[in-house]
Amino acid sequence: MSKLWKVALREYKATVRTKGFIIGLVLAPILMGGGAIGMALFKDRVDTRDRTVAVVDRSGLLADVLVQAAEARNAQAVIHPESGEKLRPAYLIEVVQPHETARNAQLLELSRRVRRGELHAILEIGAGVLHPREQRETAAIAYYAENAALDEVRQWIGRPLNEELRRLRLIGAGIDPATIPDAFDWIYPESLGLVSVDPETGEIAYAHRSTELQALLLPLIPVMLMFLMIMMGASPLLQAVTEEKSQRIAEVMLGSVKPFQFMMGKLLGGVAVSLTAAAVYVVGGIVFVRRFEFGEYVPYEILPWFFAFMVAAVFMYGALGAALGSACNDATEAQSMALPSMLPVMIPLFVMMPVVLNPETAFATGLSLFPLFTPILMLLRQGTPGGIPLWQPWVGLFLVVLTAMLFVWAGSRIFRVGILMQGTPPKLGNLVRWAVRG
Repeated sequence: MSKLWKVALREYKATVRTKGFIIGLVLAPILMGGGAIGMALFKDRVDTRDRTVAVVDRSGLLADVLVQAAEARNAQAVIHPESGEKLRPAYLIEVVQPHETARNAQLLELSRRVRRGELHAILEIGAGVLHPREQRETAAIAYYAENAALDEVRQWIGRPLNEELRRLRLIGAGIDPATIPDAFDWIYPESLGLVSVDPETGEIAYAHRSTELQALLLPLIPVMLMFLMIMMGASPLLQAVTEEKSQRIAEVMLGSVKPFQFMMGKLLGGVAVSLTAAAVYVVGGIVFVRRFEFGEYVPYEILPWFFAFMVAAVFMYGALGAALGSACNDATEAQSMALPSMLPVMIPLFVMMPVVLNPETAFATGLSLFPLFTPILMLLRQGTPGGIPLWQPWVGLFLVVLTAMLFVWAGSRIFRVGILMQGTPPKLGNLVRWAVRG
């Protein structure tokens, strides 16, 4: 047993003492959260060039309203009132008289102006927008631009257009809009959690407000950390075992330790590496969020589950990687096996959104109880605001531990044969035969 721990300590020291581990420890969260960090750093870097929109109003009702709305917006939101700095682009409306007989030719000419940079976009208002149910063929409002779907001007235009249409429809019905100013006010349902009882005081605790960002981001953070820990602790084993086999280091090691001790030592070293990195990230993350008074958002109740699933996952995926690495003869073969070995870790990432949006469905429950997907998907479901029944993570953990033991057993049998086998390509039939026969 002492030899096993010596191998594990050797693997652990060989990893954590390198500059690459320290650099990776710092860069990994930055790279994984690079999108959010970039958005925060460059949120003020806005293209302030003016946006000119050509408006072809076939109804004759809305062009002047858009001109007035754009002027009001430009007066309030474009220039900083104190510094005089231009914060946002100005929206300029160019009213174009419609050609009834040459509509397509007019749109083509305006599109050419957009391509030349003279215009930002084209807005075409149909003649029947005031009464769309009666004149559906001519009730469309079309926005033409090079990137119309993500255009912020298109999103802004919708509000003044629809407010004016509502006002005109009220007037047409014989109602003075000034008498019912609330007709144009929207009230959105506020998102709140459930009302509960404070366990300390026994009083009813008011529900906390929740946002879409919290509901989506909070469950994803521990999942992405789990993925990172698996990649740090389990993924390198395939390449490391192949390298030691090709350089005949494994043969020297096997002169002193048994194949099972050699493999288990590597797995324990990988687990120790993951635990070290996870401890750094978890403790550092808690200190960081408490420093900025966001400690209430930390899901402390799932931290024990995170570490339990992580240890089992590193054993499970690490045993698979070590077994496949022992069957490879060189780095090229190991590289070809890297994707299949990590595919069970990557597949849950593709279904995260439907699971986090509907964590209690049979689809989400079934996938999270599949042992290869459990470490990521079960943790994801536990992080959702409503939570899940307590028996599910216990069953999931039991199945993961059972699968990890099976992988270690089968992997050790493959490892015992494959680590000394030279010149035989890693075929599936050979791996199965080695696992069964030993």
